[in-house]
Amino acid sequence: MSSESWITSTSCSTSVVHLSETSSIPALVQYIAFAFLSPCPQRALLSIVDVIFLLSLLAFAIRKLYQRFISNEYRANSELSKPLIGNNSNRVAPPRTTLWFKLSLLVTALLAFCHIVVSILAFNKSSQFSWKVLDGLFWLVQAICHAVAAILILHEKRFQAVTHPISLRIYWFANFIFITLFAISGIIRFVSDDENEGTSLRFDDIASIISFPLATFLLFVANYGSTGIVPSRISDDGMAVGTNLYEPDAKITNVSGYASASLLSKAFWIWLNPLLREGYKSSIKLDEVPSLSPDHRAERMAELFEANWPKPNERSNHPVLIALVRCFWSRIALTAFLAGIRLVVMYVGPVLINSFIDFTAGKRNSTNEGYYLILVLLCSKFVEVLATHQFNFNTQMIGMLIRNTLITSLYRKGLRLSCSARQTHGVGQIVNHMAVDAQQLSDMMPQVHAVWMMPFQVIISLVLLYNYLGASVLAAIVGLLGVLLFVVYNTKSNNFYQFNLMMKRDSRMKATNEMLNYMRVIKFQAWEDHFNRRILAVRDSEFGWLTKFMYSVSLNIIVMWSTPLLISAVTFGVALLLGVPLDAGTVFTTTTVFRTLQEPIRTFPQSLISLSQAMIALGRLDRYMMSKELHDESVERVEGCDGRTAVEVRDGVFSWDDESEEAVLKNINMNISKGKIATIVGTVGSGKSSLLCSLLGEMHKISGKVRVCGTTAYVSQTSWIQNGTIEENILFGLPMDRQRYNEVIRVCSLEKDLEMMDYGDQTEIGERGINLSGGQKQRIQLARAVYQDCDIYLLDDVFSAVDAHTGSELFKECVKGALKGKTIVLVTHQVDFLHNVDLIMVMRDGTIVQSGKYNDLLDSGLDFGALVAAHETSMDLVDVEHNNPQKERINSPRPTRNASSSSHGEANGESNSVDQPKSEKGTAKLIKEEEKETGRVSMNVYKQYFTEAYGWWGVTAILSLSVLWQAVLMCGDYWLAYETGDERKFNPALFISVYAAIGVVSLVVVTARSFSVTIVGLKTAQVFFSQILNSILHAPMSFFDTTPSGRILSRASTDQTNVDFLLPFFLSITIAMYITLLSTFFITIQYAWPTIFLIVPLAWLNIWYRGYYLATSRELTRFDQITKAPIIHHFSETIAGVMTIRAFRKQGRFRQENIRRVNANLRMDFHNNSSNEWLGFRLELLGSIVMCLSTLFMIMLPSNVIKPENVGLSLSYGLSLNAVMFWAVFMSCFVENRMVSVERIKQFTNIPSEAAWEIKDRHAPPNWPNHGNVELKDLQVRYRPNTPLVLKGITLSIRGGEKIGVVGRTGSGKSTLIQVLFRLVEPTGGRIIIDGIDITMLGLHELRSRFGIIPQEPVLFEGTVRSNIDPTGTHSDEEIWKSLERCQLKDVVASKPEKLDALVIDNGDNWSVGQRQLLCLGRVMLKHSRLLFMDEATASVDSQTDAVIQKIIREDFAACTIISIAHRIPTVMDCDRVLVIDAGRAKEFDAPSRLLERPSLFGALVQEYANRSAEL
Repeated sequence: MSSESWITSTSCSTSVVHLSETSSIPALVQYIAFAFLSPCPQRALLSIVDVIFLLSLLAFAIRKLYQRFISNEYRANSELSKPLIGNNSNRVAPPRTTLWFKLSLLVTALLAFCHIVVSILAFNKSSQFSWKVLDGLFWLVQAICHAVAAILILHEKRFQAVTHPISLRIYWFANFIFITLFAISGIIRFVSDDENEGTSLRFDDIASIISFPLATFLLFVANYGSTGIVPSRISDDGMAVGTNLYEPDAKITNVSGYASASLLSKAFWIWLNPLLREGYKSSIKLDEVPSLSPDHRAERMAELFEANWPKPNERSNHPVLIALVRCFWSRIALTAFLAGIRLVVMYVGPVLINSFIDFTAGKRNSTNEGYYLILVLLCSKFVEVLATHQFNFNTQMIGMLIRNTLITSLYRKGLRLSCSARQTHGVGQIVNHMAVDAQQLSDMMPQVHAVWMMPFQVIISLVLLYNYLGASVLAAIVGLLGVLLFVVYNTKSNNFYQFNLMMKRDSRMKATNEMLNYMRVIKFQAWEDHFNRRILAVRDSEFGWLTKFMYSVSLNIIVMWSTPLLISAVTFGVALLLGVPLDAGTVFTTTTVFRTLQEPIRTFPQSLISLSQAMIALGRLDRYMMSKELHDESVERVEGCDGRTAVEVRDGVFSWDDESEEAVLKNINMNISKGKIATIVGTVGSGKSSLLCSLLGEMHKISGKVRVCGTTAYVSQTSWIQNGTIEENILFGLPMDRQRYNEVIRVCSLEKDLEMMDYGDQTEIGERGINLSGGQKQRIQLARAVYQDCDIYLLDDVFSAVDAHTGSELFKECVKGALKGKTIVLVTHQVDFLHNVDLIMVMRDGTIVQSGKYNDLLDSGLDFGALVAAHETSMDLVDVEHNNPQKERINSPRPTRNASSSSHGEANGESNSVDQPKSEKGTAKLIKEEEKETGRVSMNVYKQYFTEAYGWWGVTAILSLSVLWQAVLMCGDYWLAYETGDERKFNPALFISVYAAIGVVSLVVVTARSFSVTIVGLKTAQVFFSQILNSILHAPMSFFDTTPSGRILSRASTDQTNVDFLLPFFLSITIAMYITLLSTFFITIQYAWPTIFLIVPLAWLNIWYRGYYLATSRELTRFDQITKAPIIHHFSETIAGVMTIRAFRKQGRFRQENIRRVNANLRMDFHNNSSNEWLGFRLELLGSIVMCLSTLFMIMLPSNVIKPENVGLSLSYGLSLNAVMFWAVFMSCFVENRMVSVERIKQFTNIPSEAAWEIKDRHAPPNWPNHGNVELKDLQVRYRPNTPLVLKGITLSIRGGEKIGVVGRTGSGKSTLIQVLFRLVEPTGGRIIIDGIDITMLGLHELRSRFGIIPQEPVLFEGTVRSNIDPTGTHSDEEIWKSLERCQLKDVVASKPEKLDALVIDNGDNWSVGQRQLLCLGRVMLKHSRLLFMDEATASVDSQTDAVIQKIIREDFAACTIISIAHRIPTVMDCDRVLVIDAGRAKEFDAPSRLLERPSLFGALVQEYANRSAEL
């Protein structure tokens, strides 16, 4: 034989080398050429190299494992504990990788992928069977070697190896030599072009030639030796050198097993066993869940994201996407490689069906061929299962890391947002970016590869179909194109629906957030119905888009699930027309390929939806992340500067809007010396608070210069208090210095308050300081600032919320005492303090109109003169010199200070006075731990979900249609088996008409099933939403005091989304999967009856595995939900107090807290995803083994027992057994985990309700209260059982039309009195009778809607002036203008272009606090109530405006009964009677003049107020 002959021969025998005597080539050379260039010896030699390489790695691994598990003397620092590829350096931070490393990894992965493809093609050849197996196995071993090399390279990165191990370099060198020989042989065969003998090697030759340049590159890598990894050392404190962003958490000991797991352990999720074992033994606790591995922690991800953020010169339009790709491209490439491997091996099964049918029909090459086929099937299934679950695990991990990265980056951005950017986005929307957008990008990762894989899957399927059906495959192509066109069109619609759905969800979340924040005001005004309608209107709009979206998804499902049967019917029809013979092998291979096509067709639209959702989310995130930030350079900050000036502003012009040049503050010039006290005064809306903000750098500086020397402390006008203990609020991140701390408590008049509280400074403050009085909140804020010990103090109206005595003490002890020598800029309306300051600045319309000392300004008259005159007029009322002899005043009792606080404040907490016993059961925690069910989700929860909409009828209909649909599919497959049997005479017309009819019936049934699932799901979602909204609106105020809004919002967002969309969708798939699984078992047992002995243990193992896995997974899902709410809560709390945080320069600490909370949440996510794949891998592997064993039984049974066509039918079902079994179990677990959302929503639909809003048989007369007589009989109030009384038996009578002033120390129970009159708190004992009617007999709405109230904190809702002053829309424009005129706001509103439709942003932040208070007054004027309550209504306005308001109230409410709580004594001096409350008791109740005639508590208060200026 010539060299041309043996070079194409597949024989390994040297007999094919025919030596010629005439040849000039020596025999030895010819034999060597045969050994290195002939196909068979080449493969044998390279296989030896491959096996040696794999064995060397295996030997090292076994040695390591043996030493670890057997030897007792194994030590962590022994040589064997060191990695094969480690560089034995110190502990290191995550390394940096160069292009060299990335190329090495990419080339190795490409070689592995290429060789897998050739292996499959080799097994599918039509050549001699023994060569086919040998060639296929050779290429498979090659692929395994390169895959192992790729894994080894990744391992190098983990251990930061600088050079490749010697074994790998030798292998690459040897591999290059043999690939070169393969390429030479291939080129010779191409040149000789021997068609007959060379065809079987054509694919091998192409692969060898393609591999040659890749092997050449690896030769250079082997020679060079470097891995391309740049390790980064870690310093002793655990931080990477050059990193100073985050403190390492030294307390973390329980790190995830994944961090230190071996390659084998990671491959099969063995590292997860200890956690699952613990969870199975007993319900796992929160602190038992391991923390994330250091590479996955939020601080590492935040650094990575910041480092990869596009530079300004790159001018990127999609910075978030670019940064994420740069961060995770290598992980995405790995998942793409795994997807490729899975794509290739998934077609081995369908290709083998024909071989199995031929084997059982007697067409076989050898008796052992069946066993070879089963071995190949088992190997391919193992690779498929492993690749699938590693793909899932790694994509989910990327998703988790993306969420991790985004939440921390969004938070960091939130701390930097400018004021106008913060207003543009709003808290609700920013929270949605965190809760929804980041989650959608995370969820998209498993879907992203389906988009590019789909064309490959379709092409491979069509090539296989062409091999069996020839030209009739064109019919399948046309059908698939039709489906794809539908899918693309439908996805565009879905995208549009989804976008609008997200917009409406944003609006609903914003409205819900606002409602929760201002629930107290809503209940005072009886506006629950209005807010109910408002939120339901937004929900109806959202629900409209949800309905369209769900029906669109249903259409997708109908098309996906009916496609295989309909397209195969059309294709078989065309095949019969073209005369293609249809036997059992052809038919069942074809239907199985159509079934595998179902997966890309099913996932492709879902992937496109997911991708489009992600693109929308990315667009939203881009807009947010590109929003304007505060410019640090707008204020020149100098630490420890020389010179006398502390604060200097020159020609300052400032605006709140970044874009607009419309100035709010103009021509600002000020110079404040170090250690001086400067005050800013002016009427409401003159720009006082804005001036402080400009010094903090919070406003947009249009022009001018601002210079601040030293550190700043800021106390805002509206208190910002964190949810935590009082001590935590005061320390604000600084270490405890007990001496300084106690001094701060003293100078801020908090000693008595803390004494009154059961737990002192360890008392927990509710969300937004909800359980403290206004005065207590203000003093805690002040204490926080004083404890920080800064150079400059900016205090915004800190005395408005406290009484006169406390205000005087604060000024003396704190401002003039503890802060002596500090520079203080104080905004105030208290004219008394102005004698004692160094500089007074008077503001009007955003400019400083006067500036100087008290007497100089007084002489000049103008604005300051007017303010002082207004104050003196009010003081004239207090002038008691003529009525009260000095000695009486001296002897008058001072009000007892034992009432100076309430344990939880007067605003709505318990007042624990000295003479009350301590509560029997107490806890410092006001905010209760979130309820968490344990164990499995109860069947009752499932029953509630299934039967909520249409009872058991809906469930029965869906189950019946599902069973019917599976029965129709099985009929189609039985018909195929029956018609293609060898004994049956084939009738083409009958065959195709019956098969087509079955296809049409299947389409009708699946349509009915999909739409019924959608109808039931949508109705259920809407019922649940109505229930939770109704329950929350009916909840008593105490529920909101003890429940953080984040807890309610997480149910309104994540849990409601699960119920809206995920549960109906996945429940329907779960039901379908279980029915499919039963049908697969039925068919397998029918034809391979011994399989029944496997099915029983398999079913038991599945049930056991499900229970074992679910015990932990369910708890992790619950923990995930519980740890998610604190992230949202902390974020919204931060946004609310961002000015305070920035003023104190505490951004780093708050970021650290955010990172801690994110890590706590994401460890649940990570271990949950890992446990999913742990379960999936084991279940699918079991399914594959059972399927291979049942196939073994079929080929062992005699051919007269089992017909070939039944083997085809059984295999076409059996091949999907592993996937169906896994998905059935996994989906049921997924649904159970999502059922936790139903459980959580149901928790909040059963909140104990407050009293009825309306009582049918009991109505007050329409004009009630027509007189305004109020009678209290032994009124007693406590907030909760087992807590002391707050009001202790108050008895008094108020006549209609009387003006009653209520005074008392901060925390004495004044505000509680108003709350009980509105029944926000129910009386514990006694009666309240108004105009002859006991108020406890009436419905709450009837009661509250008849009273008017101006609350302590002025609250405006997002909307317009009109919607704020008349929320229910019952008044005409004329009435509204009249009301605005009376409350001094007509000119301000009229000057705005939009007039009554002028914008009011979230929290009314674009109006000053004084203006907000006036708008609240306007609101009450429209109501025309006979009974008006005022809770320190003019605390935030200057004396001048206060005088005007009091005049308006006297004129407009002349006939009304007014009960007014006030700190300003002049406010109550013209009242008919004054009620003095002390420690929850009515100590005095008489006309002010009478109380001043005798020694009295009121007299003492008046004296304090009158003498305040002198004392100071």
